[in-house]
Amino acid sequence: MNFIKTVSLALLGSTLAIGGAAAQGKTVKIATEGAYAPWNFTGAGGKLEGFEIDLANDLCGRMKVTCEVVAQDWDGIIPALNAKKYDAIMAGMSITDDRKKVIDFAGPYANSPNGFLVAKNSPLAKMPGTGEAYNLGTQKAAAEKAIEASKALLKGKTVGVQGSTIHSNFADKYLKGTAEVREYKSTEAHDLDLAAGRIDAVLADATAIIGTLEKPEFKDYALVGPSITGGMLGSGVGVGVRKGDQELKKSFDEAIQAAIKDGTVKKLSLKWFKIDTTPST
Repeated sequence: MNFIKTVSLALLGSTLAIGGAAAQGKTVKIATEGAYAPWNFTGAGGKLEGFEIDLANDLCGRMKVTCEVVAQDWDGIIPALNAKKYDAIMAGMSITDDRKKVIDFAGPYANSPNGFLVAKNSPLAKMPGTGEAYNLGTQKAAAEKAIEASKALLKGKTVGVQGSTIHSNFADKYLKGTAEVREYKSTEAHDLDLAAGRIDAVLADATAIIGTLEKPEFKDYALVGPSITGGMLGSGVGVGVRKGDQELKKSFDEAIQAAIKDGTVKKLSLKWFKIDTTPST
């Protein structure tokens, strides 16, 4: 995105904040991508909307802080956090070992599978493993066997992924030498190329694919392939914070756990994704 839009989230209540964040009298600025529907996107009139915008609003109310949500390009979102341009990230960011080397995470507040978006009339629509679920962390052998089975159809095809994501890392590890992997700045960009026939498939989070499938122009497309989670794909989606910002991390952790416990995360997940992405606790 070439612009930053700010959405003010209401200050709810006046008691002391969870973890002491409000006691410091600061506004918490949260960065999101604004181009990753239905997690976060720019809606009518330039307003930020989506699962994470609603969840941020809820968490801020629980934390008793004033928050702002701003849009930030994905490829610079972590460097800008560490440069103190904002205080936290809520942008569909998976918690991975590599990312934990440079930032900390609160949560997770969601955990969802991954898959391929393809045209229904493509040979790829018959990809083996569709409807099956595997965890790379706890079922590595079975997961890699399922991935290997899908590679026969992907040979010589072009697969789109968003750059600097778990999906680009996954494609580099498992699809390199089998398919041509093409990186994009946003999921919107690779979806457009898929619709235009410039690539054969998109590898992305299943929730993002579900959002794409709701668009009229994608009525003849489908989510296929084995559902893979865990391992290098991370341990769920969390709030990114700077290392050393332990009070803010604690505030988010406590607010997230409360939102999971009372069913708020499930309610928002069903609203935006049509499936429950509540992480197991």
